[in-house]
Amino acid sequence: MENILIIGAAGQIGSELTLTLRRIYGEDHVFATDIRQAPQDIVEGGPFQILDVMDDKRLIHFVIRHKITQIYHLAAVLSGNAERIPVQAWDINMSSLMNILDLGKEVDEIKKIFWPSSIAVFGQTTPHENTPQLTVMEPNTVYGISKLAGERWCEYYNRRYKMDIRSIRYPGLISYKTEAGGGTTDYAVEIYYDAVKKNSYECFLKEDTMLPMLFMEDAMKATVDLMHADPSKLSVKSSYSIGAISFTPEEVAREIRKHKPDFQITYKPDFRQAIAESWPRTIDASVAKNDWGFEPTYNLEKMTEIMLREIEKKKK
Repeated sequence: MENILIIGAAGQIGSELTLTLRRIYGEDHVFATDIRQAPQDIVEGGPFQILDVMDDKRLIHFVIRHKITQIYHLAAVLSGNAERIPVQAWDINMSSLMNILDLGKEVDEIKKIFWPSSIAVFGQTTPHENTPQLTVMEPNTVYGISKLAGERWCEYYNRRYKMDIRSIRYPGLISYKTEAGGGTTDYAVEIYYDAVKKNSYECFLKEDTMLPMLFMEDAMKATVDLMHADPSKLSVKSSYSIGAISFTPEEVAREIRKHKPDFQITYKPDFRQAIAESWPRTIDASVAKNDWGFEPTYNLEKMTEIMLREIEKKKK
């Protein structure tokens, strides 16, 4: 039986991936950890423990004691926050990954590792339309630089030590379960929360800024599908590009007005505008589709309906 460790279980991805994996593997076999308290359903639905991935001695002790066979390392300082503390963010993002990779190399029981990359690995010189899997990558943010370096380390450990490390370059992820966490694409979460709470939103990006996005349900399915895929079919040893829907803040606002006609949006671009302009507008996910069947199902219309309905429920 698999025993799975999730690092960063209180975050946007971790809080949903923990529940998804517990449904698959059983509550007692998915160990959720974070440096802060996790949501109630994570804590009460299975084993949870405060654990700092930077503490390599406690980490290896935890892995051995619980006979961990898979690790999902999700903890990171995201793009917007990383620009405020660049050196600290680099240290956290890179040192934590190296702790996990070295752990996987030393502990034979660990059979698979998942680590998320991001569209932040791309830069101004990257083709912004239908960005291919293999292309120019010159990130100019701390987050993007750390993710690109992480991709190279994952491929190195994959090939040098014959480890099974899998990764997805997530686009912007949209979920009603957790609020925004400091990323550049997080306006697409904030806008729905503010639409429900205030019927208005001040956006930190320009109205015509198009970015690739993915509804969390599709992100969870993609992650599970990749981790269950036949390793002989996986041609990418660094990180797979995926993307589902691309839209602008104004397009989201128009979709929200179909449900809330009086919704108002204003624009006050900040430093994240430059970050967004260095990222792709649309993604070519054909390699992920060919290798392990990536196939998203949610569009902007369907996602907006679900986001507004579920956030309204949370408000009550």
